[in-house]
Amino acid sequence: MASSCSECWRASAFFTISVVLACMAISMSLHAIPKDNGSPSTKPVNYQLFSNASKALRRSGFNIIATLLQISPEIFLSSHNSTIFAIQDSAISNTSLPPWLFKKLLQYHTSPLKLSMNDLLMKPQGSCLPTFLHQKKVAITKIVVKERLIEINNVLVSRPDIFLEGSLSIHGVLEPFASLDPQNIHPGWDYIQSPICDSFSSTLVSDITESKNMVNEWTKIIRLLSSNGFVSFAIGLHSVIDQILEDNINLNSTTIFAPADFAVVASSSPLLDRIVRLHILPQRFTYKELASLPGKTLLKTLVPNQYLVISGGADFIQGFDINGVQIFAPEIFSSKQFVIHGISQAFRDSRTS
Repeated sequence: MASSCSECWRASAFFTISVVLACMAISMSLHAIPKDNGSPSTKPVNYQLFSNASKALRRSGFNIIATLLQISPEIFLSSHNSTIFAIQDSAISNTSLPPWLFKKLLQYHTSPLKLSMNDLLMKPQGSCLPTFLHQKKVAITKIVVKERLIEINNVLVSRPDIFLEGSLSIHGVLEPFASLDPQNIHPGWDYIQSPICDSFSSTLVSDITESKNMVNEWTKIIRLLSSNGFVSFAIGLHSVIDQILEDNINLNSTTIFAPADFAVVASSSPLLDRIVRLHILPQRFTYKELASLPGKTLLKTLVPNQYLVISGGADFIQGFDINGVQIFAPEIFSSKQFVIHGISQAFRDSRTS
């Protein structure tokens, strides 16, 4: 009797999960429909392949990804070859992510390469792998060949080679490669932060844990700016922070000048990137330290060969400004690594002024 009740409970739970996933899959598919519905699909779905893969996932206990793969296999299709890193059920069964963001998470766990466990073990530690999510990569952060152990983004590949058939490989992982907090989602913001990779060798150039910590710190800074009224600058900073951190891997001491109004946020990406960098110094300065600097002191910014200039300073009783702009809210945030000063308006780029 107890065994029968247990099986009924499992069947009920599985039915509920299937219904929820079906709704999510339909919603994701609707959002993905192109405007030109007359265009034929260029990537036909091999339903038999995905059916076999779904059965293999179920046998290994990955029921959620198995259901999604069966209901909406196009989520995992972007190229001829695919490697899916399936997240175990317990890590995503209670997710409250909206469908569009959950789809992004799944794409971040799918690579356009067919990689078996042996293929992964042959990669150098620190190698970065492309994903279906635009311009986002994952990194192989740990390899122990003798134990056939691999971690990606510090997450263990717990069930290697669940499925190897045709153009598809599937491995099971303990948890998502990126943690997302649905309470901090804003339209247009990208909360999946990929590890910093060397653009020449596609290998990790700094310890992944250190990189994750730095990304988390900057995420907190962006939220703090937004909650303190510097919304437009927070949006601009968020749009370019990935590239800034990739170009400045040792950025561990920083001064940020946050303008109250940042109209440049609507500008093209290259200009926005340059103007945001103009408001960041690779050195921490408190308000007192800035005030003690003599007039005409040059402050190095993240824009190569572009400096801010102290006017007034310790030589003048009236106080000081920077590039003609006053600090109206000094040290709205201060830590060992960061200090943020609120300024009355954005600095002007000497190249465009």
